[in-house]
Amino acid sequence: MRLRLILPLSLALVAGLAHADKVGEVSTAFKLIGPDHKVVVEAYDDPKVTGVTCYTSRARTGGLSGAVGLAEDKAEASIACRQVGPIAIAQALPQQEEVYSERQSILFKRLRVVRMVDAKRNTLVYLTYSDRLIDGSPTNAVTAVPVDRGTPIPLR
Repeated sequence: MRLRLILPLSLALVAGLAHADKVGEVSTAFKLIGPDHKVVVEAYDDPKVTGVTCYTSRARTGGLSGAVGLAEDKAEASIACRQVGPIAIAQALPQQEEVYSERQSILFKRLRVVRMVDAKRNTLVYLTYSDRLIDGSPTNAVTAVPVDRGTPIPLR
């Protein structure tokens, strides 16, 4: 019985560790107790589109609450996605799909990145925004990666 409980919990923890690669950070405010407030830049590869990497920057709250994981980060983020190698799409993509999500507060807030396909222009469009269980934020950022016409984007 314990093994049946431990295995799913372990898999959930491993899945939760699939984070973006941290590129760097800068301190924006000194905190006497706990880490400073920061702006963090992270990179992640689109899991279904080889050759595209997205970079996000966002605020990370420091201080004592930030050190123990109870702080709520601001709902502001920036995104830039770029072609970093030959683009290959192994399977048909949906018109719109969430490709990345990360917790910004202990319970209710997440940073999300959604990929949209602009088939007319053969372009991948990435939108980042923050949502909350009760009240989301209209703050958002968008970027686009044009794909060579010789590589049509397959849609499902």
